[in-house]
Amino acid sequence: MQRFEHQPQDDEGPVFNAPWEAQAFALVLALHERGLFSWQEWAGALSAEIAEAQAAGDPDLGNTYYQHWLAALETISRQKNFSNTDELARRKSQWHEAYLNTPHGKPIQLSAGDS
Repeated sequence: MQRFEHQPQDDEGPVFNAPWEAQAFALVLALHERGLFSWQEWAGALSAEIAEAQAAGDPDLGNTYYQHWLAALETISRQKNFSNTDELARRKSQWHEAYLNTPHGKPIQLSAGDS
């Protein structure tokens, strides 16, 4: 298995760096299992995001992998009409506000971002 210098790992191999990475991973698997896109479509979307990031200077050390995963999820969500640009922007803003309004060490609740 290829290992990247900056990818978080434990004794068994790569791990998620943050809870949102695991959530994005699980969401992609759930959408795929429901038949909303094929694995080939997903691989194409993820590959395109990684290639775009590398062209923009991402050194591809493994620590940005789930940022690409999330970007691909957003792209495929727009392409398949699960969501649109405005809805994604609204949710990102809501999550950002929730993050800012959540005390350190507490789980982030989306409702904390409601204005």
